[in-house]
Formats: sequence, C-alpha cells, structure tokens
Amino acid sequence: MRIDHSPCRPPLVVRAHRAAQAADFPMSCTDQVGTILRALAASKPGGRLLELGTGTGVGAAWILAGMDPFATLTTVEANSDVVPIARGVLMHDPRVALVVDDAAEWLRHYDGPPFDFAFVDCRPGKFTGRPALFSVLAPGALYFVDDLLPQPTWPPDHQPRVEAFLTEIQQEKALLTATMHWDSGVLLGVRGPE
Repeated sequence: MRIDHSPCRPPLVVRAHRAAQAADFPMSCTDQVGTILRALAASKPGGRLLELGTGTGVGAAWILAGMDPFATLTTVEANSDVVPIARGVLMHDPRVALVVDDAAEWLRHYDGPPFDFAFVDCRPGKFTGRPALFSVLAPGALYFVDDLLPQPTWPPDHQPRVEAFLTEIQQEKALLTATMHWDSGVLLGVRGPE
C-alpha cells in the first residue's frame, strides 16, 4: 500500500495550479510538499507565517489551507512576471499579505514581530542570508525548505549550492534539523531558544 498518494487539492490550490499551468510556470511545490505545508501551518494557530518565494501562489495556497482564521501569512516575491498571477490567486484572502521585493532585501529591512513558521522556496533564506532569516524567527519557529534532491528545473551550477547548504545547515546552532530523502527532498528545522 502506498501512503504518499496524491492528496485531494483544496480549491485555492486547484486555482493556483491552473494559474501556474496557464503561465507555463514549472517551479511550483509538489502536492506532497503542499500537504506538509498545510499540516505545519495548522500547527501554528494564530501564528505569523512567512513564505519566501511566492511564485504563482501554489505553496501559499497550501499554507492558507492549513491556517486558522487568526493566523497571518506574509509571502515575498521578487519576480514581477509572476506577482500579478499570485495576486490574482491569493489576494481574496484577508489573512495574506503579498510583498513585492527581493527576499534578501526585505529580510535586511524587516523590523516587525517575529514569525512562527518560514517556508523558503528561493535562494535567500536557504542558500544565502540565513542569519537574517533566523533573526526574524521566534523561538520554536519552524523552518521548512524543499527542492533538495535534483530537479529537472535546476540550472547546471545548482547542485553544489544544495550540497553546501546541506553541509552548513547541519552545523547551524540556531536550528534543530531533520532532512528527508522524500519527494523533492525536504528539510524541517525548529528554531532553538535564545
């Protein structure tokens, strides 16, 4: 019996996938990763959630599917070609704020309250600028990344970045981590106490 079958997609996720397909955007998170995002979001009732790398909104749609009515999601995207698509998918939900900015720049200047969860689906916060991200995570916050196993969309020079990340993240004092050789390859971390 398979236990990693394709899940039933929530309506907003269906809409986000259709928008990604119409835009020929191949880099959305998988349904398996989405189900983890939904479950992790549900573990933070009333929480402040963060996504770096909105794309067309598929990951954010999964996160929103798990959030309670009092949680909020801030999602950051730099690619001006996909921002209107993500806006059309997500902005009917008052719990979400879509920020159009480079994630590294946004992290550098962010001075609001800490986040309880971060899904990182872009280079800043994963391959670069992790200290800036970790500084805006509350103790006990979840840190989640995907795409750690080779993907058809990877550029030829990407594998060394992933290998360096996997080595460095194991030595990160701010996090307790678990890596999983599953689906696109995922890592879950928990921000330790101050």
